[in-house]
Amino acid sequence: MVFVRTTLPRPVDVSAVFPELAPLARPAIRLHPRPGSPSAGESSVGGPLLWPAEEPWPHCEASHLHVDSGFRESPDDVRLLRRMRVRWHGDHDGPGTTPEEAAVKERNAARLAERFAAGPPPADCPVPMLPVAQLYLRDIPLLRPPEGADLLQVLWCPYDHEPHHKPSTALFWRSAAAVVDILAAPPEPYEVNHWGYLPQPCVLAPEAITEYPDSLDLSPQTRLLVEDWSRWQGTGVDSSYAEYPRDFYDVHLADAPGWKVGGWPPWGRTDPYPRYCAVCDARMVPLLTIASYEWDGGEGHSWAPHEDQAAAKAGGHCCGQRPSQPTKVEVGSTDNMQIYVCPASPGHPHTDLIQ
Repeated sequence: MVFVRTTLPRPVDVSAVFPELAPLARPAIRLHPRPGSPSAGESSVGGPLLWPAEEPWPHCEASHLHVDSGFRESPDDVRLLRRMRVRWHGDHDGPGTTPEEAAVKERNAARLAERFAAGPPPADCPVPMLPVAQLYLRDIPLLRPPEGADLLQVLWCPYDHEPHHKPSTALFWRSAAAVVDILAAPPEPYEVNHWGYLPQPCVLAPEAITEYPDSLDLSPQTRLLVEDWSRWQGTGVDSSYAEYPRDFYDVHLADAPGWKVGGWPPWGRTDPYPRYCAVCDARMVPLLTIASYEWDGGEGHSWAPHEDQAAAKAGGHCCGQRPSQPTKVEVGSTDNMQIYVCPASPGHPHTDLIQ
């Protein structure tokens, strides 16, 4: 890893104030994705995958007839427009399109026309999936791979799927050492249904942390303890939280925002929604959180790493980029996608949930 990101110490020691919560502590690894140029041999978000040349690239086999006719752009055009926005931010008086950008746009159009020469693909044809994350066990020791595997690859379809209007996901475990010849040019979909479904290539700076559950995951009795202002006396918590101390706990002390492996799931759209394995009925556990934002605005920037605090407090954009959204991913209404796996067997089907 070529860079480091460090979560600031929490403003209150949770286990000291609430010993009752100590048994609920869980390890998590914040991934801290940041724009870069990862290789297939590195852990990444949106980067190239260590994919065997002889293995078929995964396609979404579902029908996409139901997908509305809203935003549609080819992946190449989305990438070009992102680069142009960065340039516009740094050069307000510059041209709308430079000769180089115009040439790229022309090449993109020609490539797309060539692909559509025989007519556009039917809405129910298989769609090549897009890389979302690649995680090596050496970087993310919390992964629970099947025997002989040390690499997790996550992909998704760039279209919304019914009934929850989210991309369908696919997980692949493999042994990195077993991949000899790498697929050099994976197929891409003709278009993406939403810019937020095309992750920006990012390198990672994994950081191990300890998490506590969202207050919605606490038992009613323990939740009452967190809501008792007298328990917070002498901790330095601002008295403005006296009426709702639970808010301070959820914003600053519970589960961390952003991309992460393990830990506790974030809630908000609904109350906690347990997931059970379709094969063995075991209660599933969080594997990966795919986040729209690395930290929230306002007070939520306390979760911004030490190295990003200045950018977080400034808010807005920096050099045409939003510091809290390095991956350019947006799921739901700027929510999180939680991927769950069976603790009994990584070979059992996974499931996912938007929160």
